[in-house]
Amino acid sequence: MALYMIGDVQGCDEALGQLLEKVGFSRSRDTLYLLGDLVNRGPLSLAVLRRLTALEGSAHCLLGNHDLHLLATAQGVRKPHRSDTVGDILSAPDRGALLDWLRARPMAMFEHGWLMVHAGVLPQWDVALTLQLAGELEAVLRSPDWVDFLHHMYGNEPSQWQDDLAGAERLRVVVNALTRLRFCSAQGVMEFDSKDSAATAPEGYMPWFDVPERRTRGVSVAFGHWSTLQGAGSAGVLPLDTGCVWGGSLTAARISSPGKVSEIISMPCAQTCKPGMN
Repeated sequence: MALYMIGDVQGCDEALGQLLEKVGFSRSRDTLYLLGDLVNRGPLSLAVLRRLTALEGSAHCLLGNHDLHLLATAQGVRKPHRSDTVGDILSAPDRGALLDWLRARPMAMFEHGWLMVHAGVLPQWDVALTLQLAGELEAVLRSPDWVDFLHHMYGNEPSQWQDDLAGAERLRVVVNALTRLRFCSAQGVMEFDSKDSAATAPEGYMPWFDVPERRTRGVSVAFGHWSTLQGAGSAGVLPLDTGCVWGGSLTAARISSPGKVSEIISMPCAQTCKPGMN
């Protein structure tokens, strides 16, 4: 049995298929953990969702910001962006089943000694609290009120976690940390304007994983979302978004033992999205 964590696919189904072939993936024997942003920007988002739903039981997928954007666009909460490539999903005959499957995906996982998130973890959160808060968000997305939540999901405030946050503000902080976070202050104030490498942190901010008092320090954390890291993080963290959609690669990490990886496998990708497209 082999266990793999895979970074942002973003609709690049051809690269995903090639990567699975390269590692010799067997759905009856092996398990995949995909770290969110399954769809959008790449050319074959519908094919990605159909592939992954067919692997139910052997593929476990997190939600990323692009996946949430798809759900919001499908419900008319957000207008389609000029660079969106999810029209094939929205017009598909199995649209409803695919969107229901998508909104039932987790926001965070702790498996085989790895805390897996799409973007980041605030410094005040340990593993237990991260999973608790992810569970609160998952429950809302799976509830009859999920569309109402989407109307309140967007925005940068509150920018910092407080234990007494409640309602939409509490959930907004959670979704922003888990799906959008790159930089924050030592106190956990989030910054969302900067998308460049870790070396270009705005004054007063740092990569979330470099906060000295981060409560997940000492835990292995795998994440996607930040392609400009180029796979380079810090001790104990493993960034797996290697920019497939930008002409980089799609990357899988094979888990060898709890909190450890034995191999990094990458599949070069044809560029399907031009830099500067949001």
